[in-house]
Amino acid sequence: MGRFEPRRLLITGGAGFIGSNLTRRMLAAGGEAAGLEKVVVLDALTYAGHLANLDGVTSDPRLHWVHADICDRAAVERVLADHAIDAIFHLAAESHVDRSIEAADVFVRTNVTGTFTLIDVARRAWADRFDATRFVHVSTDEVYGALGETGAFTEQTPYAPNSPYAASKAASDLLARSYFQTYGLPVVITNCCNNYGPYQLPEKLIPLMIANAVEGKPLPVYGQGKQIREWLHVDDHCAALWSAMTRGTPGESYNFGSGDEMSNLRLVELLADLVDDELARARGTTRALIKFVVDRKGHDFRYAIDSSKARRALAWERSKVLDVKLAETVRWYLANTAWRQAVASEEHARFQAVHYPGLR
Repeated sequence: MGRFEPRRLLITGGAGFIGSNLTRRMLAAGGEAAGLEKVVVLDALTYAGHLANLDGVTSDPRLHWVHADICDRAAVERVLADHAIDAIFHLAAESHVDRSIEAADVFVRTNVTGTFTLIDVARRAWADRFDATRFVHVSTDEVYGALGETGAFTEQTPYAPNSPYAASKAASDLLARSYFQTYGLPVVITNCCNNYGPYQLPEKLIPLMIANAVEGKPLPVYGQGKQIREWLHVDDHCAALWSAMTRGTPGESYNFGSGDEMSNLRLVELLADLVDDELARARGTTRALIKFVVDRKGHDFRYAIDSSKARRALAWERSKVLDVKLAETVRWYLANTAWRQAVASEEHARFQAVHYPGLR
């Protein structure tokens, strides 16, 4: 199949972490997406989405902002019609496992109903031009369940989600697959490991540890911190998504990983040392803030991804190395105090108080 060249792109969840980084990449002068005529960002601006994430690109004449919920069919229909959208990156999702344990209904609504609404509107809008459109559905490695000490997920690994979040994403993946199989909608599905980098809400592990370390607050680690995760820099993920859009074969799934695995405790210790170095503290000062808390319910032990299909079929390679980019990430959060304050909210404070009682 030849290379697909989108012209009028919709990014759902474009004011979130990965979505905003992807939007910036799509609008980069002289970048790989320089041929784009229009980039439409649609976001409901929940606790996880912030216009501050798009500072610096909102003046680009190609960028069009839409404040809407993907569950709102009429709003989604208007966006696709008014902007003649021919390609969609679907990133709008509830994505925090802890929050899914607390309130699974929100995850089912956004991740399942929202995906259905969006993909069904796209199917109807593109009915007579499937060969000139593309729908990239962005998902997670958590749909595959958990691994032991060895092995890695491939695109053939059976789905076995262990949290309401993972189950809602698995359901949305299967909906996307069904729209290719039943209607021929040109859907490409991607599953990625944990991301890190700029503009990630300071509620997720890496930015939370950095923010708490700077403020001298406890660094909460679930259980004994032995769970292992694979970490991919958001820039590499965005490059992978563009490859999936332009080179991916409709109906196929592609897994993206880095090969950089680390236990949660080791990651937090490394972040603590990096903060000490940047703030000229004595080594060990921030490690002393580590506090073990009651483990998450159903906490998966390990995730790891085999990216060989993506490397072979999409000519994609990760370029960012964890030990280098993690230090850059720490420096970014330290240098962007105003951003951290801008995205802080009462809901964020409530969540921390509920999940890490007595630590603030």
